[in-house]
Amino acid sequence: MTPKVQPFFDPETFTVSYVVQEPEGSACAIIDSVLDFDHASGRTNTASADRVIEYVNDQGLRVDWILESHVHADHLSAAPYLQQKLGGKIGIGANIVVIQDTFGKIFNEGTEFQRDGSQFDALFSEGDSFHIGQMRGDVLHTPGHTPACMTYVIGDAAFVGDTLFMPDFGTARCDFPGGSSADLYASIQRILALPDETRIFVGHDYKAPGRDEYAWETTVGEQKALNVHIGQGRSIEDFVEMRDARDATLAMPRLILPSLQVNMRAGQMPPADEKGDVFLKIPVNKM
Repeated sequence: MTPKVQPFFDPETFTVSYVVQEPEGSACAIIDSVLDFDHASGRTNTASADRVIEYVNDQGLRVDWILESHVHADHLSAAPYLQQKLGGKIGIGANIVVIQDTFGKIFNEGTEFQRDGSQFDALFSEGDSFHIGQMRGDVLHTPGHTPACMTYVIGDAAFVGDTLFMPDFGTARCDFPGGSSADLYASIQRILALPDETRIFVGHDYKAPGRDEYAWETTVGEQKALNVHIGQGRSIEDFVEMRDARDATLAMPRLILPSLQVNMRAGQMPPADEKGDVFLKIPVNKM
């Protein structure tokens, strides 16, 4: 099948969210949604998610799934807000439990924070499948950027999250806790083993130098031939050396601390205090 794919680009976080619709029906999934967050004021707003909601309603679509490719470190998920407005089940990779254990300790969440993935409606493992109406989606576990990264192969389209970027920008960083450049290399090889004509939809675009427009759709064949980090059959030894050296120069994402606390809870904020106020933590010298 060839699903209909509608992208939504958020220039504040360079994130691309997707509405993926079955070609001959009204069922859809939403992948990697964004809740807008102003770090300086600590205020959220739903403008990005509302654009998705408006599209879904205008097209008369039914949301079956709200999918996360991984626990994002650069934007907050709008999954609970979308679920409240549109329905659907929230799904993520089963290794979310690894992320919850790691960052539950970093953020000193205590025993009340459940580390079993129960905040999500579905935990996917390698080889699992799901349906968007009559359209089947298959799940690939593609760790490296994080231990819980998933690629969703839906018809002739693969939604790779942060594993791959556009060919002129390369690949994801691997220096977050639990990341591994060797694992990323192996994961990318699995994606590149899909048919050359498979459409690849990336989770971010940072507009590589020399390119005038943002872009988010490519193909397996283009990635194999042109990706500046992994193309032309680059060896694992060369890739790991390049990726690790590059990662050592990168700063932490601007929204990593609020994003992780919220996204490991399936997009929910931490519990409010007795006055109804919600607080996010800033661990000092932990990241």
